[in-house]
Amino acid sequence: MESAIRILLVDDELDFVETTAKRLSRRGHACKTALTCAEGLPVLESGWPQVVVLDVMLPDRDGLEFLKEIKEKWPSLPVILLTGHASVQAGLHSLQCGAADYCLKPIDLETLVEKIAIAHRENLARQA
Repeated sequence: MESAIRILLVDDELDFVETTAKRLSRRGHACKTALTCAEGLPVLESGWPQVVVLDVMLPDRDGLEFLKEIKEKWPSLPVILLTGHASVQAGLHSLQCGAADYCLKPIDLETLVEKIAIAHRENLARQA
C-alpha cells in the first residue's frame, strides 16, 4: 500500500463526508472534513492537506471559484472536483482552472482512492 495521504474532504453532504472519511481512514489515509469552503480554508492555510476532494456545489461558495482561490494560493496542491451535475463543458472548465480530476457523484470509493493516489503521485513527481 502507498504511504498515508492527508486528504481534506469539502462537501456539504454530511453522510458522504463522514462515510468517505471513515473509509479512507481504514485504508490508512488521514482525513479532515469541512461542510463549507469557509470551514476548509483554515485547514488549507495550515498546510496540512496533500490532496483536496472538493464538491462543486457548496452552500457558501461555488466550488470552481474556491478551486481558483486554492490554485492561486497553493498552485501545486492537487484538487479533485466532485459533482452530481456533470457536463463536459464544466469538466473541461474545471481542468482548465487547475483541477487534477473531475468526477461524477456518486463515486465508487475504490475509484476515488485511485484518483487521490494518482493526483498525489503526480504532484510528488512534479516536485521532484
